[in-house]
Amino acid sequence: MTAHFDLEAELIARGLGPVAGVDEVGRGPLAGPVCVAAVILDPDDLPEGLDDSKKLTAKRREALYDDIAARAFAVSVTLAPAAEIDALNIRGATLACMARAARGLNVAPRFILVDGRDLPALPCPGRAVIGGDAISLSIAAASIVAKVTRDRLMARLDGLRPGYGFAVHAGYPTPGHRAALKALGPCHEHRRTFAPVREALREE
Repeated sequence: MTAHFDLEAELIARGLGPVAGVDEVGRGPLAGPVCVAAVILDPDDLPEGLDDSKKLTAKRREALYDDIAARAFAVSVTLAPAAEIDALNIRGATLACMARAARGLNVAPRFILVDGRDLPALPCPGRAVIGGDAISLSIAAASIVAKVTRDRLMARLDGLRPGYGFAVHAGYPTPGHRAALKALGPCHEHRRTFAPVREALREE
């Protein structure tokens, strides 16, 4: 399946444009933030090659990130850091971050398509779309912006927290990350409510 603009076109035809797409990256990692992007595409100037960020190479995502930034009506990016994830749980922090991203758009949407099963508290009507990043171009664009933003942030964090390999695994629970966590213990950016991090804290 390739993402398309059919959902957005139908909503716009009903007078519900502009339409924003919202997606997150980073629910599964042991460290680093959840990153959420909200994007309102220009229906008359859609970037070519938009698709679910997981289907694209890093090089293609980077190119599309620049294309989206140059051509979209509006882009908003927000983060939920590890402390917020620990305080609210991963679902609550993700939904709060999605709500902030939607409110942060400098063009007010009249409808918002959100990837997943849950709708956050939105400033306008919306719809949750399961597998939305493979269906909606707006959600696919948001997935690319969120993924590139978070990967860049984790690469910078690698320089600040050497030894964990954040530039390689972006905080996901790979064998290398688990080994580093056991050897070095958790750092400030680790999510203390996630089981492998809790175990590492007990062993300290």
